[in-house]
Amino acid sequence: MKNFAITGVAGYIAPRHLQAIRDTGNRLIAALDPHDAVGVLDRYFDDVSYYREFERFDRAIEKLRRRSEEERLHYLSICAPNYLHDAHIRFALRVGADAICEKPLVLNPWNLDALAELEAETGRRVYNILQLRLHPSIVALRDRIRAEPAGKKRHVVDLTYITSRGRWYAVSWKGAQDKSGGIATNIGIHFFDMLAWIFGGVKEMQVHLSEPTRAGGVLELERATVRWFLSLDKRDIPEEQRNKGRTTYRSLTIGGEEVEFSDGFADLHTAVYREILAGRGFGIDDARASVTLAHDIREAPVVRAGGDRTHPFVVRTR
Repeated sequence: MKNFAITGVAGYIAPRHLQAIRDTGNRLIAALDPHDAVGVLDRYFDDVSYYREFERFDRAIEKLRRRSEEERLHYLSICAPNYLHDAHIRFALRVGADAICEKPLVLNPWNLDALAELEAETGRRVYNILQLRLHPSIVALRDRIRAEPAGKKRHVVDLTYITSRGRWYAVSWKGAQDKSGGIATNIGIHFFDMLAWIFGGVKEMQVHLSEPTRAGGVLELERATVRWFLSLDKRDIPEEQRNKGRTTYRSLTIGGEEVEFSDGFADLHTAVYREILAGRGFGIDDARASVTLAHDIREAPVVRAGGDRTHPFVVRTR
């Protein structure tokens, strides 16, 4: 049994980590969050030291480091806001623990090099939650694409992801680009990692739309041209789906054929944890492509392109 702690335990994604820690037979010894709405802990563990202040959390973990192997912290699960990921990873490595961090691992690609150096210095590991790489439908699609002969005609891919958010989003840290990385990083990085993992590295990129609640563009990958559109505005959800009360719309098509991967998400975090505990987790190098791409999208100028390289939903917003 390994000892875990968690940061950002009051956040949206934390319950998936709590479940993964419990379902892999491990123990949660400490939790950190400045917001004290953390009753969710009682669903999973009944003996957890909770801290609102990082300084007290730091002191408690440091005390455990000086005790026995059975008492020290082995893993820190990081569910804090994006801009804190880098600092919390560094903290984990310095106290002799491995870090398990939600996406994005960091906001800027150069931070990855610094973390790699710290990994080498401490002998600890940094793991990223890239759970779509374990989704059965995505794995099958990647296997099919990678089995195609070299020089095969490039695929034409459309990615559309719309997830409704209320006015609170803009007021929270998620609405601040310097803290969240903007929409392409905050909700798009899952899919950018998936696409590069399936179709290969980025050869060219254009951004056709960049707004606080919408973004879109085109990626030229090794094996595909990808038109992508992300939105937090429920008005962008297709009318038929809106009329059914749907607040999220997710679509991935290849050559006009829909790839179904809406189901099968429930236990993916637990599957990632099992891989990490077995020494096969996704590390810094696995995260590099998506972190770099999200950063480049954030910094790229908007190109008012047209024609078949522009996502239909981008055209519709103009």
